[in-house]
Amino acid sequence: MDVKLPHLGEGADSGTVVNLFVKEGDQISKDQPLLELENEKAVATIPSTVSGKVTKVAVRVGEKVAVGQTILSVSGAETASKTVAQPATSRPAPREETMESSSYDGAPGASGREEEPGGPPAGSPALRKLARDLGIDLSRVRGTARGGRIVIADLRAYIQKLQNAAQAASRPGAAAPKPAPEPLDFSKFGPVTRKPLSPLREVIARRMLENWTTIPHVTQFDSADVTSLIALRKKHVPAYEKKGARLTMTAILLKIVVNTLKRHPAFNSSFDESAQAIVLKEYFNFGIAVDTEAGLIVPVIRDVDKKSLVELSKELESIAAKARDRKLSGDDLKGGTFTISNQGGIGGGHFTPIINKPEAAILGLGRAALQPVAREGRIEPRTLLPIALSYDHRVLDGGQAARFVVDLVKGIEGVEEKLLTEQ
Repeated sequence: MDVKLPHLGEGADSGTVVNLFVKEGDQISKDQPLLELENEKAVATIPSTVSGKVTKVAVRVGEKVAVGQTILSVSGAETASKTVAQPATSRPAPREETMESSSYDGAPGASGREEEPGGPPAGSPALRKLARDLGIDLSRVRGTARGGRIVIADLRAYIQKLQNAAQAASRPGAAAPKPAPEPLDFSKFGPVTRKPLSPLREVIARRMLENWTTIPHVTQFDSADVTSLIALRKKHVPAYEKKGARLTMTAILLKIVVNTLKRHPAFNSSFDESAQAIVLKEYFNFGIAVDTEAGLIVPVIRDVDKKSLVELSKELESIAAKARDRKLSGDDLKGGTFTISNQGGIGGGHFTPIINKPEAAILGLGRAALQPVAREGRIEPRTLLPIALSYDHRVLDGGQAARFVVDLVKGIEGVEEKLLTEQ
């Protein structure tokens, strides 16, 4: 029996093998871990759905595999799970589905799945014949049935995508197709080392390009005097340590930011491009940018407004550790309404953070530094925190951003001690 890669979750149809736990000749049992797969920004363990002896391992570390692709072969297999894709010849072809039942959302010309080595994409003989007659490469069609199998609805959806793209390209004023990047030989100028992008780096590159090119960014800058806030934090650190929590500036700022968002709800929204509408969210889920050795990861803390500072302090430390250990689940990365990127622990001042689509704004924080400040006719040393708010100009205007930042600075500079003592 061939054990194939099962569905990985919503929007995930492939991944890269980062660890293999079995080899040929091993006796495996049901639910035993077979491999670790890196997908998007998380690493998931893929368990076995059968028991038996491994006769062949069909993948290697570093190889990209798609849903429905064979990962190993097992002899004497028992208790096969429903999530294991059986060979196409052993299953009757599924009934034809309607267009409405298809969840195909791939772009035309982009493969949503990879063709399985050693065989054509999974699909009925009639469907494969139809694709040949139409001149369609089935390896470019995303299969939505079990095991990545392609059904007639997937083929129809793919054809519709091709038609839509062709119509868009033929409209007056349509942008010309972007030429392929020209390969550059840097080695002719001196020694080089070429390093392939990791799966995570590929995701970051793709999403940052999409975020920057599809959202009109504007960044509002300011600085907040955190001299008093630093003293308050230092005063209450021991009390939080007794509760098993590490009180940080980021944790305190979460409470201040959420209070500011309640006064300016447009910054806790998204632009719905399909409906041309602004979606105002009544929940507050904060994405927290975490710098890891593998790259930038943005896990989400949910219901920030409903949690105490002790709870937020513990959760911040927990998600940061999970992000650095690549132990986040797909759900840990979804559902954010506003993102905070705090570079204070590294250094630097103001910067221009890129909005985390589909959110409407992101707050960037630099390193607080001691500076001379004029106060009541005197020059005093004060600690100033650099603030940078990037916002979607389709949703928000400069006046709104200025008012948001002014209120945020007031909240930081006028923080009351009860914020740190309310549990």
